[in-house]
Amino acid sequence: MRAPSRTTLLALVAAAAFGGFAATLIRDSLDAPARAEPVVAAVPMASTLPGVVDGQAMPSLAPMLRRVTPAVVSVHSRQRVRINNPFANDPFFRRMFPNVPDERINESLGSGVIVDAARGYVLTNHHVIEGADEVSVTLSDGRTLTAEFVGSDADTDVALMRIPVPGDGQPLQAIQLADSGALQVGDFVVAVGNPFGVGQTVTSGIVSAVGRSNVPGVGFQNFIQTDASINPGNSGGALVNLRGELVGINTASFNPRGSMAGNIGLGFAIPANLARSVMQQLDAHGEVRRGSLGIDTQDLDDRLAASLGLPAGSRGAVVTRVQTGSAGAEAGLRPGDVIVAANGQRIDDGETLRNFQGLQPANARVTLDVRRDGRTLQLPATLREQPRTLSGQQLDPRLSGASFVELPEALRRGGVSGVLVEEVASGSRAARNGLRAGDVVVAAAGERASDLPALRAVLADPPAQLVLRILRGRGQGNLVME
Repeated sequence: MRAPSRTTLLALVAAAAFGGFAATLIRDSLDAPARAEPVVAAVPMASTLPGVVDGQAMPSLAPMLRRVTPAVVSVHSRQRVRINNPFANDPFFRRMFPNVPDERINESLGSGVIVDAARGYVLTNHHVIEGADEVSVTLSDGRTLTAEFVGSDADTDVALMRIPVPGDGQPLQAIQLADSGALQVGDFVVAVGNPFGVGQTVTSGIVSAVGRSNVPGVGFQNFIQTDASINPGNSGGALVNLRGELVGINTASFNPRGSMAGNIGLGFAIPANLARSVMQQLDAHGEVRRGSLGIDTQDLDDRLAASLGLPAGSRGAVVTRVQTGSAGAEAGLRPGDVIVAANGQRIDDGETLRNFQGLQPANARVTLDVRRDGRTLQLPATLREQPRTLSGQQLDPRLSGASFVELPEALRRGGVSGVLVEEVASGSRAARNGLRAGDVVVAAAGERASDLPALRAVLADPPAQLVLRILRGRGQGNLVME
């Protein structure tokens, strides 16, 4: 790309100054209390800036945005929630108050991006449509269409919907997905969405960072960070480059004081490359099938580093167990190996490695940099699909009637480790043993059960007495499975 001229840089600085001053003026006018004073007419800002600088027209994003904004939509979701009224089943109460509602409607607003006009595919965030019974999409020209759910992935916060393709001579308009891997810190970006439900809004900024993976309370992460304002309702909207290509899906803003405290320039977007990969899997399977090495790890600290002959301050994920028949076993990984990089990405600890794996599809080929006996090795591996759910009968007859799934990644980042009990059939053996849906199994037979493969490995040789260590609400306890 040709370096910008001094004239172009001057024009961009002038445009940025104008935008910041105008936004401050609007904010102050909204925040100021009403006063019984004569209003002084403001001088139009346009008159203070020249239309031409050194013979060149002032730069504007308007031509690009005219192409982009028709592809950014508002997403309106509705969810019916049952009200737990303790008197609802009392015949006398129902006779006295026949019109007391037994459910309420929760409504939420977000944004979405049309990425395939021919098929009516719209990308948005999982949290925008989570639990919704009905979802409608409003186009930039005011048309409202009912959306059909295709699939969603909570751990990357990506959802795919389909809207009907109009046959009235007003076709849908889509945004072309860019290669987000080419983004660099300092690139200009524009966020388009529907913040606070006020209507389509555009904010601009730069890429502040790429590859962010330390945002609390969110699942698998590889975020683009930007200082373009991303406010409530912007979720699911478009982050585009100056060519009008989609580089990311806006997903969150960060403020320790909460979203109502305003924007502090910490916005995050899901990279287009990740969104494309998730979309392809949702389109093909209705779900995301993730790859896994099939290993257990722990963080490398100075004590472990010394025992392994590594210098103090070394970082990595120490392999503690390699599951039989796993991708890690096939690649030649051994307990005691220290994984320090994957596909060139530095691995600082076990969470970094888990996050890396969670962003890879099943059958992805990766190259691991491993420290073993003072040597550095490169081991190629082909990831295998992670199990999504296991029935209790598969694990141990004493768990019959229960089903187990992986914990949501957001919970793991909150410090929880284990396996989630998804369902327990009424009257089943697991139910009689006291297991409940929503329990988290953190250990079995005295061994840690950090995930489904680990739980399966622990129970591969059924123990004579099966004791589960359970997290339930805010308490912990042991359950003896008979």
